[in-house]
Amino acid sequence: MKLELVPVPVADVDRAKAFYVDQVGFHLDHDHQVTDQLRFVQLTPPGSACSIVIGTGITEMAPGSQKGLQVVVRDVEAIRQELAGRGVETGAVDKQPWGWFIYFSDPDGNTWSVQQIVSRA
Repeated sequence: MKLELVPVPVADVDRAKAFYVDQVGFHLDHDHQVTDQLRFVQLTPPGSACSIVIGTGITEMAPGSQKGLQVVVRDVEAIRQELAGRGVETGAVDKQPWGWFIYFSDPDGNTWSVQQIVSRA
């Protein structure tokens, strides 16, 4: 089994799509208006085999209620600088023994962590 698609509940699909594509750098896979009640927008983080889906009629979760999604990167500081350059707010790198992290939220309050795995000597 492979996890391939995770719903992210948003209030404004176009605003969220712009945030994830233009600011975070996700790839836009699909944006399809199926019916007046169903719009399917699939977005994939660079290098990921798993995507997210936003849209209308996708999930019953309240906008902003998806907490703690995580992506893993090789260099969290480089990603922090890249995101900051695109207007995404993150804090300083949080260095833990199991990884280095930054955190951000989308415009609805869905939260993400970005982890750099550190070697376990």
